Amino acid sequence: MITIDAHATLGDTLFAAARRYGANALLAVPANAARAYHPQGFEISFAAAAAEVRALMARYAEAGYGGGHRIGLLLESRPEHLLHKLAMNALGVCCVPVNPDYRARELAWLIDHSRVDLVVVLASRAEALRAALAASAHQPQVVVFEDFAQPLPAPQRAADGAPVTSQTPASILYTSGTTGRPKGCVLSHRYELAAGAAYASCGGLATIREGQERLYNPLPLFHVNASILSFFCMLLTGNCQVQTDRFAPSRFWTEVRESRATIVHYLGVVIPMLLNRPAGPQDREHGVRFGFGAGVEPQLHGVFEERFGLPLLELWGMTEMVRILVDNLAPRQVGTRAFGRAVPGVQARVVDDAGVELADGTPGELVIRHSAETPRKDFFSGYLDDPEATEDAWHGGWFHTGDIVTRDATGMLHFVDRRKNIIRRSGENIAAAEVEALLQTHPRVQQAAVMAVPDEVREEEVLACVVLKESAVGEAARQRVARELFDFCHANLAYYKAPGFVWFADSIPTTGTQKIQKHMIFSKDADPRKLAGMIDLRVLKKR
Repeated sequence: MITIDAHATLGDTLFAAARRYGANALLAVPANAARAYHPQGFEISFAAAAAEVRALMARYAEAGYGGGHRIGLLLESRPEHLLHKLAMNALGVCCVPVNPDYRARELAWLIDHSRVDLVVVLASRAEALRAALAASAHQPQVVVFEDFAQPLPAPQRAADGAPVTSQTPASILYTSGTTGRPKGCVLSHRYELAAGAAYASCGGLATIREGQERLYNPLPLFHVNASILSFFCMLLTGNCQVQTDRFAPSRFWTEVRESRATIVHYLGVVIPMLLNRPAGPQDREHGVRFGFGAGVEPQLHGVFEERFGLPLLELWGMTEMVRILVDNLAPRQVGTRAFGRAVPGVQARVVDDAGVELADGTPGELVIRHSAETPRKDFFSGYLDDPEATEDAWHGGWFHTGDIVTRDATGMLHFVDRRKNIIRRSGENIAAAEVEALLQTHPRVQQAAVMAVPDEVREEEVLACVVLKESAVGEAARQRVARELFDFCHANLAYYKAPGFVWFADSIPTTGTQKIQKHMIFSKDADPRKLAGMIDLRVLKKR
């Protein structure tokens, strides 16, 4: 493994890795005849990647790009994204990955907020970018990716000439959030290398073997998981990241097998989709040692492991701090939402609203820090141009994650829900995730999102937004299915957790990483309880 010190930069680390692992594959793309790029597949070695990065550095530097500049990359999940990012970082340029699912209004806001100096955009996305620029005050230079061999437009401001250090911003990643505008998380060279090194050093069932792993990641490159956590783990250990364009259940296992993957990354939404595929002897025809991810529903955790013959190692991390905690040591606590214990460099507490540490078994907010002496070491540098939000997140000397967890007597942490997804009804805290997980097991349910709505008597009530596998046609059928879902929840959960309202939808909006966007289900100014078609079941909520 490449050793990093407090002064290491991404460029220097890449070139050191190329010298050590030259012929090893660093990046691969599975073959897919239907894909617009690299349909026959793609693979590049450490040595070839380093050479390509040097050539890209020369192109950017020749045009005048350097320290203090920011460049937006709208390259979807193509492997070239990572090569351009490394070239930019080696020059002291900060990379701003752009979510390709952003609409013009969202993209215009990102351009104005990040004040990028240049956007490198795929020809297929150029029209969307033009629409965004028509609505944005800031007007960066633009180059179409397919025309990158032509002279680049010069930046409108000079580079600052500052040397590249471990604290130089390497990326600004925009968090999806569930309310308001996304925040720009500024991540330094040190942050990104420390994240990769932490993953590489997890050990246990997540042991990374030098020069022997091929990590299949179906998550997008504007996300911290694929672009930083897994990629820099692979770079530091002489291994290969297999980057597909997107998660597709119909070709997941084919790509895993053909790419010779030894590790797969996942999100919770991936697991039921794979389990819904027809079972067969091919389910265990793979070389995967472990899955690495978060959010598997407790009821599906053991079922998946038994069918596909690999452990799903549940982890916790976030863009602000992705030196992950993970349940990677035997005996694991399968099906309990366990995600590991505090480790050196990631101290953790479970606290109440006043910051008082809670007893084991009591749900509270997870707060974390590096150590008492250096609480912010290896964390994100802050929210871009929002020092107030940064300091608020760090109040009391601990970073407040917004996640509700419990800790057991062994120190194991268990995820409960996002703080904002806790429903407070008649003095009881209800985790939306718990109700969602149960609804997801009902044979009629394709997808479910549970949220709080106001209640004049009980403070808040449970609303379940449900997408059915086969829609219920007609009011009588809808009422019947809603009652069936209520009875199912009422029979399996404490009475107050059953949905007081049920809303049937054709689809539920999600982000590019398949996270449900609850704030987009209903209009911001609407009272969902009063919408036509809302089914009120509150009268049934009895002990």
